[in-house]
Order: sequence, then structure tokens, then C-alpha cells
Amino acid sequence: MSLQRRAVLTWALALPLSWRSLAAARPELLVFAAASLTDVLRELARAYTQHGGKPVVFSLAASSTLARQIEAGATAQVFISADTKWMDELQARHLIEERTRRNVAGNRLALIAPLGSHIQLKIAPGCPLAGALGSGRLAVGEPRSVPAGLYARAALESLGLWQSVADRLLPAQDVRAALEYVAHEEAPLGIVYRTDALIEPRVRIVDLFPEGSHPPIVYPAAVIAGAGSEAARFVGFLSGSASRKIFHKYGFT
Repeated sequence: MSLQRRAVLTWALALPLSWRSLAAARPELLVFAAASLTDVLRELARAYTQHGGKPVVFSLAASSTLARQIEAGATAQVFISADTKWMDELQARHLIEERTRRNVAGNRLALIAPLGSHIQLKIAPGCPLAGALGSGRLAVGEPRSVPAGLYARAALESLGLWQSVADRLLPAQDVRAALEYVAHEEAPLGIVYRTDALIEPRVRIVDLFPEGSHPPIVYPAAVIAGAGSEAARFVGFLSGSASRKIFHKYGFT
């Protein structure tokens, strides 16, 4: 390999770390977080700054989208995922500081309908979910990648309902988009997290999915490799007593 080519390769490999070093020096903390955490994170950020931490800014999207951006070298300092899969992937690639990883919250999966809907269903094996849709579709996070969609598919499969609705889905880029489809009555039913349903006055919870029907809904948080001490302080704050009270306030377990 020529000296010139070796120099270019060395620069390319070092670039993501340089970006993260610049991120650590910025005046605010940049956190990549699952869209379902939107509302609770606003309050957590205020509480963190009141405890002497840096101002916090968020990039909110599907965990899958955020993880891929981090893999591509995005300048995030903290990642909070809506499932363990995407955090595991970053950990396997040594893109997070493993010792900082911790589960900070949990959630439940809910079947929702527009507030004025009269649909009544008890979620159980063989329930008439497809019939309740009428001519409409079931709003879900994209079931191949978005955590809420993956949980929804797992639950429907375990209850024997997946085949009846698999071709009746209205996939969304993240769980908040699925929530909006139902809130705007673009779908008669949707599957979202319980916490999403609680903050949207235009929808109601039809029923909660049995907890054993899908893998536990867990939110792991971790510091991105090289992100610095402020990022570690924020992740530690998320699992403290003050943060637990805020998570509970918004319906997280």
C-alpha cells in the first residue's frame, strides 16, 4: 500500500472518533433516543440541568434509524433504545462504552382506537381483531425494524392473530407516527406503547397486550464510545431516584 493511500485510510478510520471528540466539547449534550421517549425526556432534560448538568438536545426517531446513524459516525453522545437488539448491535461493534450500559425504563404494549370509536376487544388468542378493522388497516411501527413493530408482530404471532392482519397493516416509520395515524382516524386501530396512548388525548386504549405475549419492553441507555464524562453523568442520572419518579409519572415501568 502506498504511503498516500495509507494516510487516506488512517484519516478515514479516525474520522468518527474525531467527530465524537468534537461532540464531547459542544456546549450541550446530544442524545439519540427512541421516539416513544419524546415527552418524558423533555422533563428529564429539565431536571438534569437543574441538577447542574449541561443542556440536553435530542434526536428522536426509531431506534433502528438512530443505531444506523451511529454506525455511520453520527456525533451522538448517548443512545437510548426502545429495545435491546439495537443496543446489542452497537455493543458488538464497540460503539458504546459497555460499562455504562443500563436499563432505565420499561413499557407495555397497547391496542388503541380513535377516542370516538366504539370498538371493544379483549386481546386474547382468537379475538376478532381483523373483523374489528372493518375495511381499515392496523397502524403499527414498521414490523421488520421499528421496535414497537417488532413487539407488535411478536405479540400477534404468539396469540395466533398475525396471519389474519399481516396484509392489513399501515406501517409507520416510528411508534409516534403510528400513534398519529390513529389520532387522525387514518386507521381504526393501532398498536403502540401504553405511554404513547396516555399522552395523546385523541386516542383511547382498547386493551393492553398480555406481558407474556412478547419479549419484555426494555429501554437500555449507554454512552457512545469516546463521548466523555458528561454523557456518563447523564446516563447515571437516568437510573437515579429522581428520574425513576419522572418515568413513572409518564406511565413507564
